[in-house]
Amino acid sequence: MTPNVYNTEDIYILGIESSCDDTSCAILKNNILLANVTANQSIHEQYGGVIPELASRDHQKNIVPVVDTALKKANISLSQLSAVAVTRGPGLSGSLLVGLSFAKSISLALDIPLIEVNHMQGHILAHFINENEVVSCLNEEKTSNSSQTTSLKKPNSAIKPSFPFLCLTVSGGHTQIVKITDHLTFDLLAETEDDAVGEAFDKAAKILGLPYPGGPLIDRYAKTGDPTKYKFPTPHLKNNNYSFSGVKTAFLYFIQEQTALNSNFIEENLNDICASYQAHLISYLLKNVLAISKETGIKQIAIAGGVSANSGLRKEIELLGKKHQWQTYIPKFEYCTDNAAMIAVTGYYKFLKKEFCGLDATPLARYEI
Repeated sequence: MTPNVYNTEDIYILGIESSCDDTSCAILKNNILLANVTANQSIHEQYGGVIPELASRDHQKNIVPVVDTALKKANISLSQLSAVAVTRGPGLSGSLLVGLSFAKSISLALDIPLIEVNHMQGHILAHFINENEVVSCLNEEKTSNSSQTTSLKKPNSAIKPSFPFLCLTVSGGHTQIVKITDHLTFDLLAETEDDAVGEAFDKAAKILGLPYPGGPLIDRYAKTGDPTKYKFPTPHLKNNNYSFSGVKTAFLYFIQEQTALNSNFIEENLNDICASYQAHLISYLLKNVLAISKETGIKQIAIAGGVSANSGLRKEIELLGKKHQWQTYIPKFEYCTDNAAMIAVTGYYKFLKKEFCGLDATPLARYEI
């Protein structure tokens, strides 16, 4: 099949994201975001983590209404689409399959290009989303899902990173420092050798008895705690790589030792525990960013991914930036977590270079940046 890509006066990109437990669809006109709709799954809370099979089933329930709502919010029809961009990986295979299969069907039915997107590249390019001012935000609770719809109107020109820049990408599954030299050129400079920082937050929250997702709760309790009260070990690896498995184990042993002495230790010191643990993780993350900035001479520093929503990280990178004369870039909260706007904007830049994929594309649970 030869995709119909001749009419490019106005480029309409439909983006689909389904790598984990959020079903999202976004519409771009040229490089301007028209709509971004996300359905979140609350069913996983009772299990203390994402159950892949349940996530896949809910993606199947949500994909049609989410895409339909996005098209209506953007006030366009399917026939106007120039291409469809979709997350191919990394992520949960079953979840990825739902979004990829749906995107393939649109590509085939409309005879338009299919664009595969690396989820982590999408997080980084979220900094290049040209949005309009949010004029409505609807949250609708369902039996097992919640839906968030954002429609946009007034122009908003946020400052974008200039090339080259470094990006600390932090999420539940990834911790990376990436050098970006243009919209589609990424060089991985450092990464975790075991667990991701998001996992370190969530595991600690589970040890503390906090409900899922626990990372945001640690951030909340940390705001009124003493970040210097408790100390945790910092791994030292070559090449500025990270390791969080030992940090998680040290935290577990610390809690076990303290609760053996005082059964009410967590309840009496929760804010200080969260503040100290969070400060330690953030310090570890930024120590390696600082080292690589000095090595490369790059002072354009960005953060991206779900953990970039952490208020402590957002504050500390700005403070470090002022100290070392960095220009720092922090994404809006709605573009930190998984969303289709970042997939659509990545698809837009790939569309300009005609980087399309075939209908034989399969989900990639692991997908190098």
